[in-house]
Amino acid sequence: MRILLTNDDGVHARGLEVLERIARTLSDDITIVAPLEEQSGKGRSLSLTEPVRLRKFGERRFAVTGTPTDAVMMALAQIMKDAKPDLVLSGVNRGANLAEDVSYSGTVSAAMEGALAGIRSIALSQRYADLAPGERVSFDAAEQWGERVLRPLLDADWAPRTLMNINFPPIPASEVAGIKPVNQGLRDYGRLKLDKRTDPRGFDYYWFGLGRVPYTPLADTDLEAIEQGYITVTPLHLDLTHRESLDMLARVYG
Repeated sequence: MRILLTNDDGVHARGLEVLERIARTLSDDITIVAPLEEQSGKGRSLSLTEPVRLRKFGERRFAVTGTPTDAVMMALAQIMKDAKPDLVLSGVNRGANLAEDVSYSGTVSAAMEGALAGIRSIALSQRYADLAPGERVSFDAAEQWGERVLRPLLDADWAPRTLMNINFPPIPASEVAGIKPVNQGLRDYGRLKLDKRTDPRGFDYYWFGLGRVPYTPLADTDLEAIEQGYITVTPLHLDLTHRESLDMLARVYG
């Protein structure tokens, strides 16, 4: 099985090292193509107004000066054009990609690009505790449970152009409650946190951040299950059509 590894935290990220170790329990045919620098929150953005450069860091290990979507496109159209991957794994992201996070996530977007190409694609993310721990993030749950989550998916019957979004809880691997297939959740909007500062020349600038807001997770969602100590597995697809509204529009324009 030929596997493409990518991420949005950059080619030198610890989570990518974890993902490579997980992937090598499944196959020895591994190619890495990831962004050169961190691209968190870039979603499905493309580099259309500037060139994308390719750097090689070792045998079958590459980085692109662009986004996660750029990285997967470069892998499929150039690096692996004569031997396309059977599986795309994106992550392991430093931080969760739950609920509406998936629409911002470069990790999930890289898997989306693989799914669009008709390749089985999986995004993996390691949630951390409330206080951001910097480089001290523990990937213990992802490392110890990664193969157990992925292997059953390899022979499963997937719907066309879907992807799997996996999140590991921020607890020791020995305390994980299990693996739970769940729906995508939704938080109340209002998490944007602006950190206003002033530069040495007296001009204001801002850091964007996502704060935590009180919410009650709906049952059988990724938000509820992760709080209960489960590894969440959520199938996603790229058709954003809200079909119930088609009937309403038919009446409006009928």
